[in-house]
Amino acid sequence: MSTLTICIVTAFCIGYLCIALEAVTKVNKAAIALLMCVVCWTLLMVDPASFYPSIAANEVIHHVAEAIEHHLGDAAGTLFFLMGAMTIVEIVDTNGGFNFVRDSLKTSSKRKLMWRMAFMTFFLSAILDNLTTSIVMIMVLRKLVQDHNDRLWYAALVVIAANSGGAFSPIGDVTTIMLWIKGVITTQGVLTEIFIPSLISMMIPAAIISTQLKGRFDKTQNLPKSDASQFTKAQRTAIFWLGVGGLVFVPIFKTITHLPPFMGILLVLGVLWTVTEIFHHNTDENDTMAKRVSDIMTKIDLSTIMFFLGILMAVAVLSEVGVLIAMGQGLNEIFQGNHYLVTGIIGVLSSIVDNVPLVAGCMGMYPVDPVAGADMAVDGVFWQLLAYCAGVGGSMLIIGSAAGVVVMGLEKITFGWYMKKISWIVFVGYICGILYYWCEKNVLEGLF
Repeated sequence: MSTLTICIVTAFCIGYLCIALEAVTKVNKAAIALLMCVVCWTLLMVDPASFYPSIAANEVIHHVAEAIEHHLGDAAGTLFFLMGAMTIVEIVDTNGGFNFVRDSLKTSSKRKLMWRMAFMTFFLSAILDNLTTSIVMIMVLRKLVQDHNDRLWYAALVVIAANSGGAFSPIGDVTTIMLWIKGVITTQGVLTEIFIPSLISMMIPAAIISTQLKGRFDKTQNLPKSDASQFTKAQRTAIFWLGVGGLVFVPIFKTITHLPPFMGILLVLGVLWTVTEIFHHNTDENDTMAKRVSDIMTKIDLSTIMFFLGILMAVAVLSEVGVLIAMGQGLNEIFQGNHYLVTGIIGVLSSIVDNVPLVAGCMGMYPVDPVAGADMAVDGVFWQLLAYCAGVGGSMLIIGSAAGVVVMGLEKITFGWYMKKISWIVFVGYICGILYYWCEKNVLEGLF
């Protein structure tokens, strides 16, 4: 590893440490992420030719510019998807669309609410995606639990359940979508063999967290039922199904048109905007739809968007200089043939750095090779475990997944609180899921 590469990795680690110590430094994590991104790319530009020896010296600057634009394009697609999803959820929430969901979950028992939210988040995440599901469930949670200390535990469980639910569905997480599109996992294979491990990785943490939630809610704990708009119950229900149903339609739209997912989000946003404007024609409200949407846009946490941009672009530098691939190759050499250890460690790493480039690196390092054994074939042990570990492993730290980052911004969860209270709980469920999968492949299949 060159001196310049070491400097880039050091800058990333220092930035990451400052993000982790946000509660101590009192500096917004978004500012640190943006600085980390710029510093890492600037260090790469000190001697870019050393990273691209096969490219002519007079063209290397142009190549770096193209690389930045490529990574920025990927990040922008994710960010527009995120902003669109957040706006859709805010529109649905502002117009009372989540009222009946809130009423179906509402209970005076803290533990009953926890289990209801856990299972709804788990299955909704598989249908939608873990990021959108987290936003929806936090909006509902805010209507059910007023006490912030209690809500932190529920919010942490939303992150766990959303990531676990996204791991067993080909459209539930960015990484499973990547593996599914690449053709290394199939819908039937991942649903039948990863479902129970994912369920275990959610239920064990939920059972442990339930010990922290005793008793029943006081009357002051539950927010009063809000009359967010003058819409009828039928109109509010229609808005809910247009919003949530539209989000379900996004992967279908992508399959049909081959357009990026954020285009589908913009389509849903446009339709939902139009329908709510039509509904408002029959109300007595004098404000315009433009004003309402402007108000909704101000509710979106742009600092979370900036943090996400900084993290994605900083990790892109590590990908460009080959650190992620080298890391994967080192794991492969140390644990030759043991896919459980390799993917398990990759899952832990996915809680530290973004799981998308990690999985992308693994897809480049470990091509589908049926000749090398069934483990590397389509729906082989390595690929299915990679889908599970990269998805569930991201829950170990609050910044280890897109769902965690969004919930962190919405509920102001500190890195230190999550690591102290939640990380070990997630790790227990994570290991138990891997152990069940091992038994499934080595014991149960032998019996049946």
